[in-house]
Amino acid sequence: MFIDEAKFRVTAGDGGDGCVAFRREKYVPRGGPSGGDGGRGGDVILQADQGLSTLLDLHRRRHIKARRGGHGQGKDKHGADGADVVILVPVGTLVYDDDSGELLEDLRHQGRRLVVARGGRGGRGNAQFATPTRQAPDFAEPGQPGASRMIRLELKLLADIGIVGFPSVGKSTLISRISNARPKIAEYPFTTLTPNLGLVGWRDDTSFVVADLPGLIEGAHLGRGLGHRFLRHLERTRVLVHLLDVPLEQALTGRLGRHPLRDYEVLRGELSAYNPRLSELPEIVVLNKRDLPHVREQEAEIAQHFLCLGTPFVSISAATGEHLDLLLDLMGQTLAALGARQP
Repeated sequence: MFIDEAKFRVTAGDGGDGCVAFRREKYVPRGGPSGGDGGRGGDVILQADQGLSTLLDLHRRRHIKARRGGHGQGKDKHGADGADVVILVPVGTLVYDDDSGELLEDLRHQGRRLVVARGGRGGRGNAQFATPTRQAPDFAEPGQPGASRMIRLELKLLADIGIVGFPSVGKSTLISRISNARPKIAEYPFTTLTPNLGLVGWRDDTSFVVADLPGLIEGAHLGRGLGHRFLRHLERTRVLVHLLDVPLEQALTGRLGRHPLRDYEVLRGELSAYNPRLSELPEIVVLNKRDLPHVREQEAEIAQHFLCLGTPFVSISAATGEHLDLLLDLMGQTLAALGARQP
């Protein structure tokens, strides 16, 4: 199951208490102080792991706590430090302080770590307080409490190319044909309920990541449909692919309603309303289902429209594989022109 949000409390371990003790050795009846220090409390640490793709394991957690430090003992024995708790999260996870709303870290690189709750310092034993004028201190420090806070995690997928379109235009079929993703595919709206990521190989030595998002509808940025829940996953894509089709009902009746050119404008409007930066990303427009006669009838008109706009355009059939090589070249060349992703 794909889960892209989680909220829970993290509490670091308390520091161990320092010890009050004195040497009791043979022939040294009134020895000096020998109380050891308490150990440090364990930290709670988040670490980005590219092997994960969901926050499911953390979604139902309510409280994660590290171990406290051990107490100091006599004979100058220090308490053991409490074990840290390392929580693995997907690469691309944003970490927020839930109370203040402050963004603490963007864990967008493999192995990156963030200490979200630091363990308390161990208390000093009475041996630490001995001085020439105070040779037998009878007190020690208690350990300091570990930090505690509510954190909120929000996952934003890291994909090079994002595929957007209305429901049932063939996004899942397309990503299944060009990548290693295997999404659920069916001929009804909202088959895709979660984003799908796929790795695409291009020209033998190059690969890039493509994301297929649930279908968008008009008003998505206001919460309509399902796609609004996942629009944030487009914010890290470098190129957008607008996947269009020609609805059979519109082709047969000629009635006003969904039309590829209007769909394109609606999609751009929704993306811009959600985040104006999305409308500035490089685009590739793809007309799908060219294996169907009613699509081929309108293909030339649609192609001419985008040619006039100067927008890269290709007509394909995801079902039969026709012209997928042209689409892959467009994707690869567009990414190559952008250069390497900035850290």
